[in-house]
Amino acid sequence: MKLSAWRVALRVARRDALRAKGRSALVIAMVALPVLGVTGADVVFRSADLSPAEKAVRIMGRAAAELEMVERGSAVLQAPDPSDGLSVENPKDDVKPGAVPRHTPEQQRSLDTAPGDLAKQLLPAGAVLVPERQGPYTAASSVDGLLSTRVNEMDLNDPVWQGRLDLVKGRAPANGHEAAVTPDFLKRSGLGIGDRTAVRGLEADPFTITGVYEYPGDLGATELFAPPGTLIDRLATASGGSRGPATGTDEPVRWLVKLPAGADLDWPKVVELNRFGFDATSRAVLIDPPARSDVPFYVKTDGRSQLQTSYFDKTSVVILATVVGMALLEIVLLAGPAFAVGARRSRRQLGLLAAAGGDRANVRAVVLGGGIVLGVTGAVVGLGLGVGLVALLRTQAEEYSGRRFGHFALQPLDLLGVLLVGLVTGLLAAVVPAVQASRQDVVSALTGRDSLKPPNRKLAVLGLLMLGGGAALALFGATGGVGNRSLAVLGGSAVAELGMVALTPYLVGLFGRLGRWLSLGPRLALRDSVRHRGRTAPAVAAVMAAVAGAVAVGVYTASVEEQSRREYVAHGPSGSVLLGRGWLTGADGKLLPQMREAVERSIPGLGPRADVQNVHYKGDCSENSSCGYISVDLPKEIRCPVLDSDREFAPGEAERILSTDKRCQSANRRGSPYGALTAGDATLLHNLYGVTDPAAGQALAAGKAVVFDSRYLKDGKVAVRFSEPADLDSGGPAGRKQATHEIAVDAVLADAAVPSPGQAVISPATAAGLGFTTTSVGSVWLPGEAPSDGSQQKADGALARITDRGLLTVERGYQSRADLVTLGLTVFAGLVALGAAGIATGLAAADSQRDLTTLAAVGAEPRIRRSLSGFQCGVIAAMGAVLGVVCGIVPGVALRKVESAAGGYPGISPEELADKAIVVFPWATVAGAVVVLPVLAAALAAVLTRSRITMLRRSG
Repeated sequence: MKLSAWRVALRVARRDALRAKGRSALVIAMVALPVLGVTGADVVFRSADLSPAEKAVRIMGRAAAELEMVERGSAVLQAPDPSDGLSVENPKDDVKPGAVPRHTPEQQRSLDTAPGDLAKQLLPAGAVLVPERQGPYTAASSVDGLLSTRVNEMDLNDPVWQGRLDLVKGRAPANGHEAAVTPDFLKRSGLGIGDRTAVRGLEADPFTITGVYEYPGDLGATELFAPPGTLIDRLATASGGSRGPATGTDEPVRWLVKLPAGADLDWPKVVELNRFGFDATSRAVLIDPPARSDVPFYVKTDGRSQLQTSYFDKTSVVILATVVGMALLEIVLLAGPAFAVGARRSRRQLGLLAAAGGDRANVRAVVLGGGIVLGVTGAVVGLGLGVGLVALLRTQAEEYSGRRFGHFALQPLDLLGVLLVGLVTGLLAAVVPAVQASRQDVVSALTGRDSLKPPNRKLAVLGLLMLGGGAALALFGATGGVGNRSLAVLGGSAVAELGMVALTPYLVGLFGRLGRWLSLGPRLALRDSVRHRGRTAPAVAAVMAAVAGAVAVGVYTASVEEQSRREYVAHGPSGSVLLGRGWLTGADGKLLPQMREAVERSIPGLGPRADVQNVHYKGDCSENSSCGYISVDLPKEIRCPVLDSDREFAPGEAERILSTDKRCQSANRRGSPYGALTAGDATLLHNLYGVTDPAAGQALAAGKAVVFDSRYLKDGKVAVRFSEPADLDSGGPAGRKQATHEIAVDAVLADAAVPSPGQAVISPATAAGLGFTTTSVGSVWLPGEAPSDGSQQKADGALARITDRGLLTVERGYQSRADLVTLGLTVFAGLVALGAAGIATGLAAADSQRDLTTLAAVGAEPRIRRSLSGFQCGVIAAMGAVLGVVCGIVPGVALRKVESAAGGYPGISPEELADKAIVVFPWATVAGAVVVLPVLAAALAAVLTRSRITMLRRSG
């Protein structure tokens, strides 16, 4: 077709679009919505994707490099940006027991020289090292009590930090009694600039908050910054001041490097530093990275790249691609009836075009021109709104993502591609109406009569093959390795849905056979839908697409919900109140009596209290001390061989055993927050495990252990394994390996209310007799009924004034988090389906106007005309709903198969595998789609149909 003819077609399409403003606005909105989403996502992604120069500023501020001693006496292999990959090679790791590790001269020098002095010797002359002293996690006072935070020491008056830490408001600390904090610290603590906060352990010397600084790359950080030498060393000497290792209390091992003018830290210098155990992030290297072949780390790792999972096979990418692709297909099918409405209402105009000498290509061009005009308009509107919304909501988007944009990036090629998406969406939606319009009989078009044709059986057979083949591709490709999984699931689901679209005209005829059993109104509506398949099929396809989306979402969310429900393991009996965890810091342990009193004061009617003690061997792991590990094991003959610490495995042998040995494939999930072996009395058995048999308490008092899984009991004994504390100062893995011991303890079996494999309870006296020590780690109550939310909140508030950790748990059973999301998605899909049914009603009303005129002429009451319109809409909605349920099952089940295939691991139990693969059909959603949606659509159509109609003259 000539370009001039296309210009005429586009002019006609533009005029028709302006004439039917409501229908045009609907199509533009449907096209603009996905374009808006894609545009916003693209702008956000590109803006958040930092350039090398921006990345360097985030890492090192205004410095030339960031340097860190990874491990003294080792060699480092790193990517140009160490965050992209790093490995450490230490001669100790390969040394045999009793042998002396062989260090290179560089590694020996690293052992003999302090890291700071060595760095100065290796860096260019005049280099200045600015230490980064990152302290431990601890707690600081807040308005409501204590806030968990990390502490640091740095001179924020030094401009070298600008870019890595940005001043939001206030000023930098000027002395040892002042500190700066992050915005999250300020928000969560309830404090403000000028207020004072005390670090736990240093309560007598609080800090005044003078400024707020943010990490542009981590807006959610909760940290406190003090001047160098004013906090971390003092905190290390304060008993119980920190939680976990006292990071940063030793000599600094990380620095920002300031170089003199003209000096640089190039890649050869970075490689040299690697040989001494340093990793270095250089501004010059980030901006101008070396060739991949010049990076030893890549040379070593590229040989293993073929073992990596393809990007398009990742579970998240498969799910995202399927959702986006099916959404675009749904929009195409939803917009199709709108173009069909336009084509039907322009039927006489298109007939005149054909009568004046226009061929089928000219008629198709006019309808396709509508797709081009509305598609481009919708794409431009969506593009403008997407860019504008990101610009308007930039701050909120940055705070939601947790990092600042590097710059506001608009990529022309990306935006052009987005425009093409809108254009293609409009064109695809107009293709079927265009073909139908070009095939209509000219005389019938001019007289307003339909040329009725039987359904195309070849098209029906093709649709059936597409439906079966697409479903098989989606379901088997999700796990069977058919190409990449994204293409298999998305392509299969789309082909299956398009196959159903191709089948729709034939299926509409089959639905028509139900008319003999229906009353007059539904029978007339059904016959009218069958007789006018040309307008019924796209309307049914639109409803089908909307319902398919709702069902797919319902299948996926209901299945995930059921999986979560099955995998949930209760912490204790229903209604139990648990205080503490399996491990407490020294500070929290000393405050435990106050915590117990606060809970009992806040929650009435708790009943008897059971105190929980963890059992340890040679240390309790608190206050940075070492300790052995204690476990309750199965008898050796049914124990997984991989768990035997005295056995060496060849590469890959352990994975093979886990995958093939049934002993390794057992479900051992447990909910108790305390250790495997705890000490207590009969009240603990009742409150924590729900044991009601008094014989278990008597056996416990008699010195026996109580176990809750019959597999662990053999000949009246249970195996307890414990290890010596690790000696981290010994060279190599052989020196670091923990020696283990195993003893058999007299035991009895008790029925527990919650799954408790691998757990046992002994009395404190029994623990002491076995050479173990005990430490109080919490308490458990079992009231007659679960405490109210108000009582729990009151107890949480009281505990917040004592500790910064959330240590209170009330067992309320599995709490669903998906109900609101599922309801929202289902309601949204239902509204879309109603909208599609409304479009179908408009199409039916436009085509059946003459039938309604005939009914009025023969004396039919307005009620009959309204009921006919309602039944017409209800019939279309019902057919679309039934077909949509069938189509929606395919992507929902396929996505579940993708997740179950990705969730497996060596040693997974059959029960866990079944939970991950479970598929649940949302019967409520299906019932709502098949029953409620047609009834509601019919009612709305009947109500909105006018009682009085304009009498039309019969043509021809």
